[in-house]
Amino acid sequence: MRILILNGSPKKDGNTAIALHEMEKVFAEEGIETEIVQVGSKPIRGCIACGQCFEKGRCVFDDLVNQTAEKFKECDGLVVGSPVYYASANATLVAFLTRLFYSTHFDKTMKVGAAVAVARRGGLSSTFDELNKFFTISGMPVASGQYWNSIHGAAPGEALKDAEGLQIMRTLAKNMSFLIKSIQLGKEEYGLPEKESPARTNFVR
Repeated sequence: MRILILNGSPKKDGNTAIALHEMEKVFAEEGIETEIVQVGSKPIRGCIACGQCFEKGRCVFDDLVNQTAEKFKECDGLVVGSPVYYASANATLVAFLTRLFYSTHFDKTMKVGAAVAVARRGGLSSTFDELNKFFTISGMPVASGQYWNSIHGAAPGEALKDAEGLQIMRTLAKNMSFLIKSIQLGKEEYGLPEKESPARTNFVR
């Protein structure tokens, strides 16, 4: 089993990294492989809705999104960590996730998702909510901890002083590990849930 971890901070070793590394230690104890992909410092442009990914099987912009797509396909769980900017996730990360989820057409059902938000003070819950929507639109179960998955820190390294935040990260990683292992057993015993054909509607009459 493996988990892909996306660091949406432009600071490779900042407070977001502290939160993700705290989770990574638990995953190692649980026997789950991890890989961290640094996203926040990359020049990632947004989706232009060209639809070429449906023909090419990949995004028309050949950058980190395409490099990460196969890793996303092969993983059992996805952790996304972001600093909070104006009560929302890092725009670079959002552009990356939008293109990654839209341009990958494999079934994401039952891959476990977990979002982590990092801030000096406010905007954590709105960022947490924003990131979780990528999972829920894709049929991915969302892992939870003992509180909203957040940690506080402004200056580099300050997150290490947030004892509750660090505990939340460890609890989240333990719960995510359990969920991934349980889903694996369920797939072996029962298979994935049967899907209906999509019924796409809108409100234009």
